[in-house]
Amino acid sequence: DCLRTAMRLGSEHVICLYRRTRAESPARLEELEHAEEEGIDFRWLTSPVEVLGNEDGLVTGVRVIKMELGEPDASGRRRPVPIQGSEYEIEVDEVIMAIGQGPNPLVTQTTEGLELNRWGNIVADEETMATSLPGVFAGGDIVTGAATVILAMGAGKKAAAGIDDYLRKKESPVTGDVSAQAV
Repeated sequence: DCLRTAMRLGSEHVICLYRRTRAESPARLEELEHAEEEGIDFRWLTSPVEVLGNEDGLVTGVRVIKMELGEPDASGRRRPVPIQGSEYEIEVDEVIMAIGQGPNPLVTQTTEGLELNRWGNIVADEETMATSLPGVFAGGDIVTGAATVILAMGAGKKAAAGIDDYLRKKESPVTGDVSAQAV
């Protein structure tokens, strides 16, 4: 989102550095395609090493290093490994650090009986957004992981209908198997 926003706000050239390949990117394929259509320059297997600046404290560039994929890490994804001697500098005048986000552990750690999937996201019914706890509904990034505002809004609409149905009937409107195994 920040890449395309920067472009729309008048940036002449927007570069995205990512330490893994396109295939390992957490972004959805359509997000990548839209960004490329808007002129975003993706530098796959490239990781920032240092933000460079001048004596006035202004950003002048980024020193980066090329990466290659090594052995899988604990998540099963191949771990990016720096390629020695491959550092180079990219001239830039602004840097936006856009790092991944995860679910807030406070909610999941303090709500007994709330079922989570293997990524720590809340498991919810796809149609009603009902969780494993009667009367508790969830949607958006806490269910899907990082995604778009549009998807979160759609989940909110489904949850509103599910909550309305629940309050009218006083029963959980689960339409399918709400378990981590089903996700």
